[in-house]
Amino acid sequence: MLVAVSGTKYSGIELAIEILVEQFGFELLSYAQDADELLDYATRHYTKNMTVRCEKLSLLETLEKRPFFVHVSLDAPVGTRYKLSSEKRSLEEFIRALDAHDFTDQSVVMRERSHVKLKVMDGDVETIRARLADALGSQLQALSSSSMSDEVIPPLRPDWDSYFMKLATLAASRSNCMKRKVGCVIVRDRRVIATGYNGTPRHLKNCFNGGCPRCNGGDSHALHTCLCLHAEENALLEAGRDRVGTNAILYCDTCPCLTCSVKIVQTGITEVVYSQTYRMDEASFQVLRDAGVKVRQFSFILEPRIMMV
Repeated sequence: MLVAVSGTKYSGIELAIEILVEQFGFELLSYAQDADELLDYATRHYTKNMTVRCEKLSLLETLEKRPFFVHVSLDAPVGTRYKLSSEKRSLEEFIRALDAHDFTDQSVVMRERSHVKLKVMDGDVETIRARLADALGSQLQALSSSSMSDEVIPPLRPDWDSYFMKLATLAASRSNCMKRKVGCVIVRDRRVIATGYNGTPRHLKNCFNGGCPRCNGGDSHALHTCLCLHAEENALLEAGRDRVGTNAILYCDTCPCLTCSVKIVQTGITEVVYSQTYRMDEASFQVLRDAGVKVRQFSFILEPRIMMV
């Protein structure tokens, strides 16, 4: 794993790198060397744990090509950063120095693109080292995928559940429903059979343009008057029973409602994986369980990973 550390001025970047080296055994690479040479070295030694300070967007763009790369950024309140600064200067000069470092185009983009964002919330500088060590330790543990084999697994590579649930969330972004965005993916043998998102049927006006009077009227009841198809319905209609076949899994970012649960059973889905709950959970669960459909909730880690220190 190659961990690049960046962040706002005096937010604890040097301390974080020191912790990675001294407490977690990371090899410190020089950020001053040529970016391509650094990348070449890191690639040849990708099984090692390495860290480097990242101050240039060009270096970040070079390193983030590799699957074993993780970018950690730090930020802290101005008061805490003033305490951490070893330079003696007036508060006005100090703030000018922060602005000059933190609010260039490159520095802002770099922080936004970090995979892990550590936010130093507590102003107690006496305990900041211990708190940073705990935060880094927990993140490194989460990023180190467990495997029964001796293969090295890239730290940010999602497992299958995370992968398909992210595809369901991506499908939800296409929703045209006024009420909520829901996405669904049907999978068999780790291959996507169909996707779906909720909204009005084809050739009808989009829900968010007034296509469904019930959704646009703000009525939470009268579900029978809703013109919107659910994400699960759209995915099942796209696939059909024949294409669903045997041992198919349905991933949905919201627990299926009762109506969709009945259709899931009829189509032959064998497992339902959902992330968020819904008000009709119990009735849906009863139908699915009675039909022998396995149901489980899965919550993937949101990105970027934000951790309060």
